[in-house]
Amino acid sequence: MLSISDISVRIAGRLLIDNSTVQIVPGARVGFVGRNGVGKSTLFSAIRGELPTESGSISIPPRWRIGSLAQEAPDGPESLIEVVLKADQERDALLREAESADDPHRIAEIQTRLVDIDAHSAPARAAAILSGLGFSTAEQARPCAEFSGGWRMRVALAATLFSAPDLLLLDEPTNYLDLEGTLWLEDHLANYPRTVIVISHDRDLLDTSVDQILHLDRCKLTLYKGTYSSFEEQRASRELLDAKHARRQADERKRLQAFVDRFKAKASKARQAQSRVKMLERMKPVTALVTQDVREISFPTPERMLSPPIIAVDDVSVGYDPKKPVLNRVTLRIDTDDRIALLGSNGNGKSTLVKLLANKLQPFSGRTTRAEKLSVGYFAQHQVDELSLDASPYDHVRRLMPDAPETKVRARTGAIGFSGKAGDTLVKSLSGGEKARLLLGLATFFGPNMIILDEPTNHLDIDSRAALAEAINDFPGAVIMVSHDRYLIEACADQLWVVANQTVTVYDGDLEDYRRMVLSVRGARGGSRERAGERGKQGVKESAGNSVSPGRGRNEKRKPLKQRIAEAEAEVERINAIIAKIDAALALPDLFTRDPRQAAQLSKARAGAEDALRRAEEDWLQASSQHDQATG
Repeated sequence: MLSISDISVRIAGRLLIDNSTVQIVPGARVGFVGRNGVGKSTLFSAIRGELPTESGSISIPPRWRIGSLAQEAPDGPESLIEVVLKADQERDALLREAESADDPHRIAEIQTRLVDIDAHSAPARAAAILSGLGFSTAEQARPCAEFSGGWRMRVALAATLFSAPDLLLLDEPTNYLDLEGTLWLEDHLANYPRTVIVISHDRDLLDTSVDQILHLDRCKLTLYKGTYSSFEEQRASRELLDAKHARRQADERKRLQAFVDRFKAKASKARQAQSRVKMLERMKPVTALVTQDVREISFPTPERMLSPPIIAVDDVSVGYDPKKPVLNRVTLRIDTDDRIALLGSNGNGKSTLVKLLANKLQPFSGRTTRAEKLSVGYFAQHQVDELSLDASPYDHVRRLMPDAPETKVRARTGAIGFSGKAGDTLVKSLSGGEKARLLLGLATFFGPNMIILDEPTNHLDIDSRAALAEAINDFPGAVIMVSHDRYLIEACADQLWVVANQTVTVYDGDLEDYRRMVLSVRGARGGSRERAGERGKQGVKESAGNSVSPGRGRNEKRKPLKQRIAEAEAEVERINAIIAKIDAALALPDLFTRDPRQAAQLSKARAGAEDALRRAEEDWLQASSQHDQATG
């Protein structure tokens, strides 16, 4: 049991946790929530023993292993699968020792322990986790150093999950994932067999993956049983909801009902209309989506509404290399008030599509027609780097209003969430959520007709995400969004577009249908190591498909198979060497009468090694057969 007893934690003179007590039982899956900056990550540091408590104590069973996501992404020449496998330090140490051990008793202990921890199935388990997080079989064999920082953080997450610690601490693990990876992680955490505490602002993860909610508010820790939705209900029962909350929910119901009434008779929208009906049924009366003290988010209304379509794309190919387009023969249209969510794994071209729509990327072929005087507001997390760290929110607004009087500039600065002294705070001193709010305000400053939001919820807490959803729903123009936050998509999107296989298609289903499809596909990929090259990596090349010749395509298919054959052969050789050592030990005179316990251990170890040898030989035969087919 993790026992937190009367602890107080103070950082730089600021009291974050005050005399709080919590008991977390083994096997609990806990979602840790609270506003940004209240001290959630600080508590993790205290649990890991990296930060002393001012008073009280934190008690953890002595044999428990604690695992948490590394702060720095792994790097180096090792392949992704090797990085993940080395995260199980016990297995790695035992395997290295097994190569040099000569003492029969120690050989028996090593092999028995390897069998107990199911060490021989580790490569398959590691591959399944990497696959679930979006890495194809071919990518798993590539050096870690070839991947960008965001992708390497996924590897760090995979390594943490693979090590399966007794206490798993995850701090915003979805920040580096796309929607598809997030869906897989939700399912993985929901079935995690040990204790896990996850800091997250993702409502759906907290509703599908945890059974308790730990809330840090006003320096106090409170543990609630149930999911996040249950937590909201329990907390709402303690606090009377005001008329503002009731009005907001009524507006949300009205919007959902309007969608149902409008599209329930239209065949192409019937399933999405049914999804809104389910949302209405699940919606509890007068649930507080935004707490009283959260700052609202609002988008300026466009000066004029344009005639539809505002963008029409006809047979367009676009990308970064004319010989290898990322998207090919794309045809689509966007109307004045569309709400469109883009789905598809990272690297399939979502960012390329939004750059095309934002007029930041010109097509290689085809035609793009835009409404006259169309203005687009474009938000992406990488734009944080474009903010002036030594300037304030007021300074940024002043640049957009150079001739306006002081009072108007201050008013606009306050309107985007930085009133009073907050408007003069330097950007380098702002939190991640505050920087995101500033970027949203600057991107939509002049009242665009269409807003493009590329992962807008990173660093926003749950209440701010709900405020963003309200702002999107209140905005009269078109909205295109890319997000791993399922709640935001379900609350705002009327259309789902899938970006995959170098094209864009309308998805005729809801997010639950899409979730089942993703888990089905990634589950199959996790169990089938031969599936390779299903996705390119953004930042290296987003596309590798249509311009590749058939002969080269076969060569690309054979490369991972050759490596798999070599790995299987090496595994067979290694296990045969182990069996030879065990046989030599079993052949010692009078072993069974002199030390029957050691003889039993050796026999058990040999049985486990034989089972591992059988699996390795089957893998070799399967890979060889597939290689022969690819060659023929």
